[in-house]
Amino acid sequence: MTGQASQKLITLIGGSGFVGRHVARALAKRDYRIRVACRRPDLAGHVQPLGTPGQVMPVQANVRFPASLAAACEGAYAVVNLTGVLFSRRAQSFDAVHVFGAEASARAAKEARARVFIQMSALGADAGSASAYARSKAAGEARAKANFPGAMVIRPSVIFGPEDDFFNRFAGLARFSPFLPLIGGGETKFAPVFVGDVAEAIARLIDRGEADGKTYEFAGPEELSFKALLCFTLATIGRQRLLLPVPWRIAKLLSLLMGLAPKPLLTADQVELLKVDNVLSEAAHRERRTLEGLGIAPAAIEAIVPTYLYRFRKAGQFTPASGTPE
Repeated sequence: MTGQASQKLITLIGGSGFVGRHVARALAKRDYRIRVACRRPDLAGHVQPLGTPGQVMPVQANVRFPASLAAACEGAYAVVNLTGVLFSRRAQSFDAVHVFGAEASARAAKEARARVFIQMSALGADAGSASAYARSKAAGEARAKANFPGAMVIRPSVIFGPEDDFFNRFAGLARFSPFLPLIGGGETKFAPVFVGDVAEAIARLIDRGEADGKTYEFAGPEELSFKALLCFTLATIGRQRLLLPVPWRIAKLLSLLMGLAPKPLLTADQVELLKVDNVLSEAAHRERRTLEGLGIAPAAIEAIVPTYLYRFRKAGQFTPASGTPE
């Protein structure tokens, strides 16, 4: 994309994170100008090489401070809110980031007269969920749509890619732990989606320039159980570990202890979240509110994950992918 599109400015709120850097790259390839709004722009220099000199610019903004969002969104053609937290802590609570942050971002986009606003949520967002995370995501969606007419919501399943917090986390745990936990028996289903596909989908929604107000669901080509994903991880890194079933009640007790850590492996809220499958709804599939509906063939984990999990093998990249597990 060239010419007129190169004059369009896109503001990515929370754009210095895992998903944000891939969205910035997808947009830079289309010649958009990108403003990466984040709390610490001095630590966001890694986004600038994603485009040509001056094309990608980090700026300071915080979803808890609306005035900073107004400045970050000024003159923007499209605004994408990518902020999110996996566990609720003090100022970075679910309500502050997912609910108030979504509302403030949508309002800032409206006041800036942006044509498009996209709110990133998550599969499983549900106002009636037992999980505070899922309830806050649903509340954020509602606030975004109430404050920006035609606001679009995207709900990805577990996102994978080189910097992900799923495959990397369990591969890292397998390096020193003799077992991996199967929470609730490991039967919960997921449809992991490649971060590059999510980024491309966001870019295509911006390209269309239509504030259609729809909720899109993004998932990979396969629905796999938590147990199957752990087995795939172990096979990829060439390690044999005991897969230990952990009943829901025990998982809840363990999570209370783990939840005290600065970056907990498991929280009580995540235990509740794991009780519900994280896959596409029938309605989204039927109405084509999916990656395929946007003309994207989603990548499978087998095609991507081994390209970055090799570092967890016993001899790193020198260990054959099909080698004998330790």
